[in-house]
Amino acid sequence: MRNPILLFFSLFQPIIFLVLFTQLFGRFAQVPGFPAESYLLFATPGIVLQNSFASAFQSGIAMVDDLKSGYLEKMLVTQVSRPAIFLGRIATDIVRTIIQSLIILVLAFMMGASPVTGVPGLLLMLLTISLFGVAWSGISISLGLKTKNAETVFGIGGFLTFPLLFMSTALTPANFMPDWMQTVSQLNPISYTVDALRVVMLTGFDLGTIFTAFAVVGSIGVLTLGAAVYQFRKIIG
Repeated sequence: MRNPILLFFSLFQPIIFLVLFTQLFGRFAQVPGFPAESYLLFATPGIVLQNSFASAFQSGIAMVDDLKSGYLEKMLVTQVSRPAIFLGRIATDIVRTIIQSLIILVLAFMMGASPVTGVPGLLLMLLTISLFGVAWSGISISLGLKTKNAETVFGIGGFLTFPLLFMSTALTPANFMPDWMQTVSQLNPISYTVDALRVVMLTGFDLGTIFTAFAVVGSIGVLTLGAAVYQFRKIIG
């Protein structure tokens, strides 16, 4: 709330994706073998996840700002719990991601897309998106604490976001991709996560797909948050 410009522009891109992409690629749904009734239904989970992915990389930039402004140093001389400083950053990311995701899902609902699993499915989607965002926030925070340079975090974030997004099943069915890209997609953690969101959106609670996504995201989270905690401990001495 203290940075409404950041909130607006972090939402602007995925909303543009939702409105323009679903119009631009709407006729994909007419191609034989397309796995959904409309491209809007197919793409909404991918666009929501893209927002979470992009939002996660703002965490490292914010951490760099805290370091350069001296805010983190001031916090460290107070009686505040050291873990609370780190967990507060993570909690901020979760809340922001949930709010942004809800806005996008409400807009998608107004355009005609809603999960067949109803409110329980919506809550499961938000949980999955939040965990995914936290896992990728660990990378961003680690980079911010290591490099202490916002431009580096932004550059690496952009370098990772779009290749991983477009070489996944977020916006295109796997069987529509070139063979080499299908292979990359099978190794891409975004594909596992968006597939879990998509089954909740389109078909129901496919526990195998959902548990696989949670296992992949959980494994990434352990590694990335472990690295972030390590870097944070080095900073606070």
